[in-house]
Amino acid sequence: MKELMDIQQLKCLKILLIGDSCIDHYHYGSCERMSPEAPVPIFKVLKTEKSGGMALNVELNLKGFNAKVDLLTNEKEIVKARYIDTKTRQHLLRVDWGEETQVQPLSNESINSVDFALYDAIVISDYNKGLLDTHIIKCILSKAGNLPVFVDSKKKDLSCYENCILKINNKEYREASFFPSNCELIVTLGEEGVLYKEERFPTKKVEIFDVCGAGDTFLAALAYAYLMTGDMERSIKFANECGGVVVQKFGTYAIKLGDLDGICI
Repeated sequence: MKELMDIQQLKCLKILLIGDSCIDHYHYGSCERMSPEAPVPIFKVLKTEKSGGMALNVELNLKGFNAKVDLLTNEKEIVKARYIDTKTRQHLLRVDWGEETQVQPLSNESINSVDFALYDAIVISDYNKGLLDTHIIKCILSKAGNLPVFVDSKKKDLSCYENCILKINNKEYREASFFPSNCELIVTLGEEGVLYKEERFPTKKVEIFDVCGAGDTFLAALAYAYLMTGDMERSIKFANECGGVVVQKFGTYAIKLGDLDGICI
């Protein structure tokens, strides 16, 4: 077992990341009085923080493992704004922009222009916003050849992800209508661990502050560990520990090298 302690110990991988992305806004403030215009509180913004979400968060996590990442994502900006009370850290409201119309799907030309021979793996972060339709997914997989393809998808019909390493959460698993006939299926169960080939891998008990982005971290860590070891069970355990790090942070948080002290692969 090898401890991941500093950047010199991390093999530099080249990853092609494809997926829907957004910008996360966190508005921190307080509600101290009611509006004279309606029976609603007035939220006074004290500070705002912004970070990349969805595929952009996967990218940040992959870079946390010293990977070089090329990203294919939507041009149209999607924004998710959260309004949070600074004292209690409670989410009071979330407002989304940019999803009034579907994201334009990737074109065949954009996929045909990629030299897949340059990469160690493909990571697909499919939030089902429109970027990845079934046609373009099949095109990507046909071009991938023997490259390992790691997928996190919110689609209900997952049958297009043949021969992929497919990670979904328990809710997505229950709601899925179709699965690939052949894939490595990994189901994350939150505090109850991870299910893989009917074996459950326990999750270390930690104080959870925010689960936002934990799935992105798990996907990035799983891909990195598997490319390093070729051992799926070790990779799941590593990804599970990395997910346990980010849920202890507030807001969208990407894993960093300093977070890996004491975590083995």
